[in-house]
Amino acid sequence: MSEARQTSARAVSASELTGAAGDRRLVVKVGSSLVTADGRGLDTAALANWASQIAALVRDGRQVVLVSSGAIAEGMQRLGWAKRPSAVHDLQAAAAVGQMGLVQAYERCFAGHGLIAAQVLLTHEDLADRQRYLNARSTLTTLLGLGVVPIINENDTVATDEIRFGDNDTLGALVTNLIEADLLVILTDQPGLYTADPRKEPSATLVSEAQAGDPALEAMAGGAGTGVGTGGMLTKVLAARRAARSGADTVIASGRQPDVLARLLSGESVGTRLRSGTAPMAARKQWLADHLQTRGSLVLDDGAARALAEGGRSLLAVGVRTATGEFERGEVVDCRDSGGRLIARGLVNYSATETRRIMGKPSSEIEGVLGYINEPALIHRDNLVLL
Repeated sequence: MSEARQTSARAVSASELTGAAGDRRLVVKVGSSLVTADGRGLDTAALANWASQIAALVRDGRQVVLVSSGAIAEGMQRLGWAKRPSAVHDLQAAAAVGQMGLVQAYERCFAGHGLIAAQVLLTHEDLADRQRYLNARSTLTTLLGLGVVPIINENDTVATDEIRFGDNDTLGALVTNLIEADLLVILTDQPGLYTADPRKEPSATLVSEAQAGDPALEAMAGGAGTGVGTGGMLTKVLAARRAARSGADTVIASGRQPDVLARLLSGESVGTRLRSGTAPMAARKQWLADHLQTRGSLVLDDGAARALAEGGRSLLAVGVRTATGEFERGEVVDCRDSGGRLIARGLVNYSATETRRIMGKPSSEIEGVLGYINEPALIHRDNLVLL
């Protein structure tokens, strides 16, 4: 694969990263194995080191959001649990215990550099609901404007399998899009993405630079990570693809390298850089694209799929073959082609019951079928994003 072969990373000057106003936004995500020293309790020296590096970035005019794993792992250590539990209520209990120590440690570290830290806990519902999405965005941008370092984690104490992000790599990408950050840095216990699992393939080489979203990257990424966290390299590759929607590059690098953030932002080739290569989406369409869960799915005929993908058209009921799920007007649904491939996502103008009655029919017949008409389009193009 030409894009993902080992290559010299593009040199990025400090001025390019800083920007004219010196207010470049970064999201830095650190994994559980780094925060908790592979599960042996909080690594306070590591936390202090990252706080020092972030403080230097803030002094240089950058705005930094820290997405930190570790609450459940720290809770496990405090409770004396050697193995990560599988029951949701046990995980929630561990998170409640561990979050105390995690935030206290970060607060002390940042205070040593004269910085105020803020705790922000999120669930998928906070970003799936448009109003709460905007509230979260406003809160984070206000904190950044005040010079505060937001520390974000998934709200594991209340999240369930139905609403949880599942890993903080995904959360980091969602936050990157939420605040329109320029760069997502995922710090892990690996040097970066390899062409194969180096634990199984000694000949595997580090991918220095590639295009985010290249399907070949997912094949390279393999499966699960450590027993401490939930993510593996695959979640990081998928997170990079998601962050690219808002025009952000993603760097996957080892958090155990000395001064990793400072070296990265000075232009040094560190880890794997996955380039966006796309113009930023409008904020509303980012929100639509970032829905991890949708209320239903529409299967389109070939003509409708082409009209969406190539013509930037609205979705009309006449082009819908089947509708699954139970959704109401204004909720987000997936749009799939006849082969089942996800091609778009949007806000639907009719409920599932109404959609099933009007699908396959031209817009001119909607009023005759339903007795009324909300909109001539099932999904207007302004409320639809291609994926």
